[in-house]
Amino acid sequence: MKKYPKFILLFLAMGLFLTNCSNDDNIVPEIEPETEEPVAEDSITAADYPVQNFMWQAMNLFYFWQSDVPNLADDKFSDTEDPSYISFLASEDNPANFFYNDLTYQHAQSVGDEAAIDRFSVANENYKDLVNSLQGISQSNGLEFNLYLNSDDVGVYGVVTYVMLDSDASTKDIARGDVFVGVDGQTLNVNNYIDLLFGASTSYTLNMADIVGEVITDNGKEVSLDKIENFSENPILVNKVIEQGGKKIGYLMYNGFLAAYDDELNDVFGDFSAQGIDELIMDFRYNPGGRVSSAVQIASSVYKTDTTAIFLQPRLNKNLQDTFFGEPDKFTDVTIDTQTPLNELGLTRVYVLTSRRTASASELVINGLEPFIDVIQVGTTTTGKSEFSNTLVDDPERAFLYDPAREQFINPDNQWALQPLLGKNANADGFSEYENGLVPDFEIYEDIEDLGVLGDENERLLAVALSIISGNTAKISFKSVMPTSYMTNSKMFKPAKDNMFMDGLLKAKNLID
Repeated sequence: MKKYPKFILLFLAMGLFLTNCSNDDNIVPEIEPETEEPVAEDSITAADYPVQNFMWQAMNLFYFWQSDVPNLADDKFSDTEDPSYISFLASEDNPANFFYNDLTYQHAQSVGDEAAIDRFSVANENYKDLVNSLQGISQSNGLEFNLYLNSDDVGVYGVVTYVMLDSDASTKDIARGDVFVGVDGQTLNVNNYIDLLFGASTSYTLNMADIVGEVITDNGKEVSLDKIENFSENPILVNKVIEQGGKKIGYLMYNGFLAAYDDELNDVFGDFSAQGIDELIMDFRYNPGGRVSSAVQIASSVYKTDTTAIFLQPRLNKNLQDTFFGEPDKFTDVTIDTQTPLNELGLTRVYVLTSRRTASASELVINGLEPFIDVIQVGTTTTGKSEFSNTLVDDPERAFLYDPAREQFINPDNQWALQPLLGKNANADGFSEYENGLVPDFEIYEDIEDLGVLGDENERLLAVALSIISGNTAKISFKSVMPTSYMTNSKMFKPAKDNMFMDGLLKAKNLID
């Protein structure tokens, strides 16, 4: 097929809109009619398969592993009129199966987690759901929790990790550390937990439980929760200054890199600066990632607003690496959207609390700061996701990059959106290979029998970080915790999951405006 990527990039570099090269093609394949009425040979075009056509065009241009997927090869098809191209588009009616099985490189959905190369690319049939989720907006009751497997490998139980501010759950008798074993009177198991907790119902009643001697038992208590439409999570859950041993220590519990709260985040750092903190603890243990520009902002506030220093170096596919898409991004001195001057701490050391739920942009902050300051990681190994993505929709004139100002130009016959992996983000030293996660300097697990209160000086992970700061690490209690078999967490059932996306930076670079 003609070099569609080069065609698009030429117009991107000129700052012009693109011309749709697919929907007006006259394609003449030999199609066996399926009805009694004969079908004209020239009536079937790529436009008759709008979702699959969009998916192939977008993935051929942007996908990080494009050269490793035979179906995405530039010479796979002669052009969009190639009968074999039309047959390929028609080969799978289900767009999700087409995406995961035919257009990705050993995706977890196709080959399983153990054999997967691509663990994170996502397709969603409604772009608005995906975009809202990436902005922290969803239908939510505000309860976040981990799910664990019982020792019988069948039963499932949940443990509340935190309650979102101003949510329905925040008004109910439920809190961090509470345990539940059922929904609406049905005991949770591996076969029903998805439908019961993440199904279409907007309300449900949790059947609560107690942990006694490492045994989980239904206690008869019930908590009813209602999901609020278009609920927006404030990721800044806790921020405070702790005075200990003659030092002022800033503590920030931050649960998602969301652009809508960048200015509020900047204000938090302004308060830390005004109070003259000596040390900073950033709690990313439940932070699955989000917008890269927010990660650049928080790293700049921690270190320096040095706009000459490289924060990240994107690595993309062969068609894009040598274009402006592949240019390094530097620390910033302003917020991306409002261009508000950043509050800077200028620290030489930072402490970060992590868990297996710490992913994407959270890991980017840790890895991106490593070449410049001492990053002391406390907790458990992170997810291991250095890849980034961007939202792609059926708007060829903007190279499929989603723009909220252009929703009217999205193909009305195709509301699907893709969030494919576009590349990997390396730090200033070129390091990006942490697929197995970032390993903590001090390994310590949460204890589901005693999770404690987030931000409290006696909470297990925070207490360890404070002990390290004070130099009293010998006094840290590493008492054993209740053994668990972790399955997943509530945020993994939202469209955004644990994506790291470049939306803010692409907009800031004015790639197409």
